[in-house]
Amino acid sequence: MSAAAVRPITGRHVLIAVVAFFAVVIGVDAVFVTLAYRSFSGEVASNPYEAGIAFNRTLEQRRREAVLGWSAQAGAESGEVVAVRVLDRSGAPIPALKLTGSLERPATEAGRQVLNFKPAGDGWYRSEARLDGAWDLRAVARGADGAVFEIERRLVRP
Repeated sequence: MSAAAVRPITGRHVLIAVVAFFAVVIGVDAVFVTLAYRSFSGEVASNPYEAGIAFNRTLEQRRREAVLGWSAQAGAESGEVVAVRVLDRSGAPIPALKLTGSLERPATEAGRQVLNFKPAGDGWYRSEARLDGAWDLRAVARGADGAVFEIERRLVRP
């Protein structure tokens, strides 16, 4: 190959290369953003406006719970049972509560399970459930005197 056959790189070649490079990067980014948005929009609640309005009620409920002084322990037993124990301010178990709850996946509403808790003695309440992987437990304990205590825990089973 002779020296006359080699074409020198000009400013025009550099401009075309830079524009082509950024066009490819922007195109790939646009595809990734579109795929990411279609798979998860970032919306946590299906009704965010109503949830925002109800937030003051949630804060008031948390204040009432703080005055009650109750605490809860929750866990999974053998992958088939959800167990919750509710204790009063002094650490004594609270019998005769009505406990309702549900299990939901952290990232999706698919597979939601409604829990039917039954007293098991010493402040424990148990419900059958299918536990595989990560689940968010949301339970409400109601006392005979009208006291309400909300329980939220993440349960993880391998």
